[in-house]
Amino acid sequence: MITAYLESVRKQFEYYKLLGEMTFRQLSDDQLFWKFNEDSNSIASIVKHLHGNMLSRWTDFLTLDGEKDWRNQDSEFDNDLKDRKEILEKWNDGWQCLFNALDSSNEENFDTVVYIRNQGHTITEAINRQLSHYPYHVGQIVFIGKMLKDYHWESLSIPRGESGKYNAEKFAKPKGKQHFTDEYTGKESGQNT
Repeated sequence: MITAYLESVRKQFEYYKLLGEMTFRQLSDDQLFWKFNEDSNSIASIVKHLHGNMLSRWTDFLTLDGEKDWRNQDSEFDNDLKDRKEILEKWNDGWQCLFNALDSSNEENFDTVVYIRNQGHTITEAINRQLSHYPYHVGQIVFIGKMLKDYHWESLSIPRGESGKYNAEKFAKPKGKQHFTDEYTGKESGQNT
């Protein structure tokens, strides 16, 4: 059960990582730094925040509080990254920290209580907390991207008006067990039993 849960949440996180990356690919370098107004965040600053949160939450997460004393959350929203390369480095660094932590979780340590700001969490609660937080911000990234691309936006899921065709293709295949994210991450293998 624990292994299945960890595999499932990893796929969920990989899916949201992919949605962000599919958005980045559609945008120019300048668009990654665009802000609606002075009180809003650019995609770059959202990435910087996710990076800070991920490093804080997942570095030594079994033994140290998830809110590290070296974290400066307020500065995470400063729009001071320099270019696409730096954005992608922060993006990948944060996600790698998360995946390393997930990989270190197993049946032997799954009963460990982990802390975030001195509040105890089961590992499941700590993971689910971030599985709610990160998609919230990835959704912001996607929404900003969609606004910027306007009619040139390439849908990241089922394009408008094509749900009937999509469903017909799905129901034309035999029933099988698979994770819904497999088709997005290229791991779809047809029929799994």
